[in-house]
Amino acid sequence: MARLGEFTVPSLKSFDIAKHITRGRIREDFDRRGRRVRVFALPWTKVAPTGEDVYWSKQDGMTDPSDALDNHFRVNNPPMNIHLFSWRHPSGWRPLTRSAFTKRLDTIAISLHLPKMHYHGLRIGSVLEYLLREVPFDAVKSMGRWSSNSFALYLREHAVVLAPYIQASSAMEEFTRLTIIPPVR
Repeated sequence: MARLGEFTVPSLKSFDIAKHITRGRIREDFDRRGRRVRVFALPWTKVAPTGEDVYWSKQDGMTDPSDALDNHFRVNNPPMNIHLFSWRHPSGWRPLTRSAFTKRLDTIAISLHLPKMHYHGLRIGSVLEYLLREVPFDAVKSMGRWSSNSFALYLREHAVVLAPYIQASSAMEEFTRLTIIPPVR
């Protein structure tokens, strides 16, 4: 649920180690049961100029970010002090720019006969995905690092998100007694 600008740079020459993520700012943490979590220590974000952490863990299937990151390290192996998503170019290391990233996604969408993406939709889609997995609203809010209920504005498919909560015998009964669902706007 990170913002696109937190993991890309605006231009090839705009990398700033004080503002942009590097390979050296990744660490691993473990919960009490030994489940691994990767932590990206972002040095700066638009809402946290002193930086904040973004967490993620291995997922099932071909969209696993852990496998993708490990593959990036095998293929590109960027040094610890340059942009995390850099690759070798004949003129030196190149950081991943927002325009290169979005251009690549556009190429993939076209090849799959999908409509062109709106890139804020990546953040919106992650909210929907986790809510459809029945992750509690307050957990989604925390995962996206929202300080208000503004993330509720991203809810586009209210019926499918709310279905588990409104059944006659809800699988979420105990959860709904403990949590307040943010209002629809």
